[in-house]
Amino acid sequence: MKISKHNVIIENVRTLVYALLIAVSVRTLAYEPFNIPSESMVPTLLVGDYLFVSKFSYGYSRYSLPFGMPLIKGRVLGGDVTRGDVAVFKLPSDNATDYIKRIIGLPGDRIQVTGGVLQINGEPVKREKIDDFVYVDRFGNLRRVPQYMETLPGGRSHPILAADPSRSGNDTAVYTVPEGHYFAMGDNRDNSRDSRFPEVGFIPADNLVGPAEFLFFSHNGSAGLFEPWGWFSAPRWSRLFQPVH
Repeated sequence: MKISKHNVIIENVRTLVYALLIAVSVRTLAYEPFNIPSESMVPTLLVGDYLFVSKFSYGYSRYSLPFGMPLIKGRVLGGDVTRGDVAVFKLPSDNATDYIKRIIGLPGDRIQVTGGVLQINGEPVKREKIDDFVYVDRFGNLRRVPQYMETLPGGRSHPILAADPSRSGNDTAVYTVPEGHYFAMGDNRDNSRDSRFPEVGFIPADNLVGPAEFLFFSHNGSAGLFEPWGWFSAPRWSRLFQPVH
């Protein structure tokens, strides 16, 4: 049977449209990829990490949709947000910029930082000194930073970096988390702009995109697109497909 050139073009366009619809549906309803551009979540996440965020875990809001289209009012099919989750959210000041931090405070919690030590509802959060975290920063400098294992109420533990208790944000007022909002902080406590600062503040529930689930790629930035001799050494192979805790 002879197939016309016109029919071939129609079929190719149809296949492309189907593929795009599937990709958009997966990104909207299931998992969306994000990359880490800053050191605010070191040591949990490193610059050059690529991860998938679960879109269904917290339910859906307008910010689950491409370009934040206002087709959903509030949150639908909402799931529980757990203290300790590493979550992506839209920055409340512009409702567009993607941020990733750890959920520290739930609605009604009282959060304060005193001398670099996190306090939740008037109680200091348990933390234990562990080996220093050693890494190469984005400028190529070898850094050694004091590292602690912090255990939040409920029992979830994660590493944090805290070198200088005199840094901005390490002595704060008491923040009472409003209903329908969350308090988020970076694990790199001396180098994170988060809910301690007015440009971020409390995170409305509608601005949550979802929790980070697992890394699917990571590279140290040592090789560019046109530097194939470094393509094998640049990836951090040991971080691939690791869950985000």
